Amino acid sequence: MTANGKKPKAEPAPPTTLFLFGAHGDLVKRLLMPALYNLSRDGLLGEGLRIVGVDHNAISDVDFAKKLEDFIRTEAASKVKGNAEHALDPQLWAQLAKGISYVQGDFLDDGTYADIASKIADSGTGNAVFYLATAPRFFSEVVQRLGRANLLEESPEAFRRVVIEKPFGSDLATAEALNACLLKVMSEKQIYRIDHYLGKETVQNILISRFSNVLFEAFWNNHYIDHVQITAAETVGVETRGSFFENTGTLRDMVPNHLFQLLAMIAMEPPAAFGADAVRGEKAKVIGAVRPWSLEDARANSVRGQYTAGEIGGKALPGYRQEANVAPDSSTETFVALKVMIDNWRWVGVPFYLRTGKRMSVRDTEIVICFKPAPYAQFRDTEVDELKPTYLKIQIQPNEGMWFDLLAKKPGPTLDMANIQLGFAYKDFFEMQPSTGYETLIYDCLTGDQTLFQRADNIENGWRAVQPFLDAWKEDDGIQAYKAGEDGPAAADALLARDGRAWHRLG
Repeated sequence: MTANGKKPKAEPAPPTTLFLFGAHGDLVKRLLMPALYNLSRDGLLGEGLRIVGVDHNAISDVDFAKKLEDFIRTEAASKVKGNAEHALDPQLWAQLAKGISYVQGDFLDDGTYADIASKIADSGTGNAVFYLATAPRFFSEVVQRLGRANLLEESPEAFRRVVIEKPFGSDLATAEALNACLLKVMSEKQIYRIDHYLGKETVQNILISRFSNVLFEAFWNNHYIDHVQITAAETVGVETRGSFFENTGTLRDMVPNHLFQLLAMIAMEPPAAFGADAVRGEKAKVIGAVRPWSLEDARANSVRGQYTAGEIGGKALPGYRQEANVAPDSSTETFVALKVMIDNWRWVGVPFYLRTGKRMSVRDTEIVICFKPAPYAQFRDTEVDELKPTYLKIQIQPNEGMWFDLLAKKPGPTLDMANIQLGFAYKDFFEMQPSTGYETLIYDCLTGDQTLFQRADNIENGWRAVQPFLDAWKEDDGIQAYKAGEDGPAAADALLARDGRAWHRLG
């Protein structure tokens, strides 16, 4: 971004060699390659882009490119712009495929990195991005070997960047250790910790809506806001990720990254400019202001749930313990509800309720701002004995948009009120092209814009905020059951009910 906060018209990314570690994984096939194809269609990838898959499987350059083409054509058409029946433009794909090649090698073998160095030497550019689409256990190993091979050394003519997927650590100690490991061999400006939620247009629009509309900023504080709810509900179960999920759980998988990023967007102070350092600095501050609960308070302000057999859309579904690669006596949570407080001037006294889970009734990611009721003494002795709360709802998916509640009088001789919604759906105003959510993030990485990527202090502050819940659950492993198709266990409703509040209805 420029010094005055304006983003210039997008130019094609500079010539770069993009190495995809874990090239045979689902992330590369289902999301990254469709995103790269979309960027190419939009003219945002220059002809100097080289894409190099890195994995242990033996395959030729031609067969690797063909495998990616076939997968996108048959499995990922909905993620690629254009007619679903002809998702790939043959000429466009041919141009992209010319730059696709492959390195066979073990991530822990130094010989693999010698082959990578040869690829860079033959590419015609010193610019290189290393995307770690691997299991988390390889993050530090790959980065240390890149460092030993001098592949992270930059020059005025060539950049070197590393993209790391979540989970970034499994608790505060492991996140701090991973950050320390990375920073031994490269600088913070070379590290792109990616969170695909931040690639969604509606998430990015939160900052624009907040800071470009003076109306919002006037009431964006504890004088007018009663509480905030952030929900990420999924109807899917663990699918093929049973082994991963058993060792992770919903809290680690969703809260210190996705949900806290949404919280930061809502709660951060206005940055001095929309540059990476200013935006990321304000986000780190607000996550750092989350109150560290005691173990007793962490237990009281959290709910862990696990889905049992149930039904969604008329389809019978198994419980979590019946899923593949899940222990029959598992105590891993598939649902979490938390109450957190932010101890700063703007938000003191305003609770933030976070909720996320699998096998819930609907797919819905939303942020709900609940406003304090207006004084209603003037309605005494009328039919209106209590004003209902009003909300600003920001829906991230699936029906992207924003809706604002207003109370209005119903026609008729009595004083009766109705809730009227003002707002917009993105699809009604903008052409919503199919997208993986990674397009903006990949482009920003190639062009060196870190605004939408997490910084080390942001990551550690997030883990610091959830660590009390992890510690409390070690001592008290109580987990609440809920049926597939329900919106979590009854204890999640009780968490808000004790404060005189209720969850906003999903959907």
